[in-house]
Amino acid sequence: MSTKTFQISPKKVEAYYIESEGDVTPLGSYFSAGRHPSNDLVFIEDPFASQKHCRIEKRSKGYFLKDLQSKNGTYLNGERVLEAPLKAYDEIQIGNSTFIYRENLKLKTDIPELFYKSKNTSWNSELKKIPAVGSSDMPVLIMGPSGAGKEYMSRSLHFNSSRAYSEFISLNCSAFSEQLVESELFGHLEGSFSGATKNRKGAFQQAKGGTLVLDEIGDLPLNLQPKLLRALENKEIRPVGSDKSVKTDVRIIASTHKDLLKKVESGEFREDLYYRLSALTIQIPSLKNRIEDFETLLFYFSKHYKIRFSPYAIRILKEHSWPGNIRELKNLVMRASVVYKHIGVDKNEAQDLLRQFERPTDKSAELKIFSAQGSMIKNMEKQIILKSLKSNNGNQRKTATELGMAKSTLHDKIKKYLKSSETLERL
Repeated sequence: MSTKTFQISPKKVEAYYIESEGDVTPLGSYFSAGRHPSNDLVFIEDPFASQKHCRIEKRSKGYFLKDLQSKNGTYLNGERVLEAPLKAYDEIQIGNSTFIYRENLKLKTDIPELFYKSKNTSWNSELKKIPAVGSSDMPVLIMGPSGAGKEYMSRSLHFNSSRAYSEFISLNCSAFSEQLVESELFGHLEGSFSGATKNRKGAFQQAKGGTLVLDEIGDLPLNLQPKLLRALENKEIRPVGSDKSVKTDVRIIASTHKDLLKKVESGEFREDLYYRLSALTIQIPSLKNRIEDFETLLFYFSKHYKIRFSPYAIRILKEHSWPGNIRELKNLVMRASVVYKHIGVDKNEAQDLLRQFERPTDKSAELKIFSAQGSMIKNMEKQIILKSLKSNNGNQRKTATELGMAKSTLHDKIKKYLKSSETLERL
């Protein structure tokens, strides 16, 4: 992608991670290694690694490497150690694997500068609070209409936090059944329910040391809300089917387009959970309430998708109510880049694009239009993922970073859009 992004290096942020053959693994406050699946770093086929081989701990004086009575020992710069402090570029040997301990990884974000500034005075004053809110470890509740930019805001807070170099995991609470959302949150043990064929870490464990976004928190089933509240208060979770609790280390960001206070009043959302999540709140305005930013947003998307809009077209588009907010604008530009790629968008083309947003009286026609638009967008996303996978030689971690999404999200999209044989053939 040639789009210029806004890169920030938050103050007081230090990145600690281990590196092996170009891949980096962020470190949280506690990092374990060994052959047992419960470790953060698992050596399944290494006969020289013990089940619980070693761990890296964050202490007041920095990170320390500690051997856990492994059979073949843990080595630091060629010397076998029981416990030793780590410094930049130290070489760690665990079994047959060698890692480099490094610090201060250069941070690159996928958040354009326009999402940190606004021509709307009141919204711009709120945006100036992002560094302060981001640097806190308190939970944040982001409210705003669908498509207004809640995901961008979540990422902005993450990149402005001390967890910026660790995992960013987003879970849509409305995308799963009641049983599956509990598993997605807390993980499960093999055999704990039908279809649980192996142990699986949930979002809390996947985001260890980083940020966990609970998108559409208002749709979280009522019977799961006490479990989430306990996880936040006790900083521990219990996987489905387990009788043991697991410690957690995540910063929680919740987001919703619904009025949570109304859901509290109606008994659909727990009051104590609401106040636990809303320690800090951000209310994102709709696009029509920050219309001063319309041209800036349009120019950003049109440059990205390589399509030109005339002044007449911009004037017509600006008068639209934009109920779908920034997402609707982005989709319109995407559609224009396909349909009017060679001629650009003028007055007539703009009117034609807006007509596609009109609600047909015929419900079957409405469904056909939504289906066609959805298929086109999905196909475009599929081609972008394929292209990025190919340029990264099939490396999903690098591809996910390049596309600005969690590795688990990319993996799910690959399973959804692509057959493995097709992927291998086209890479």
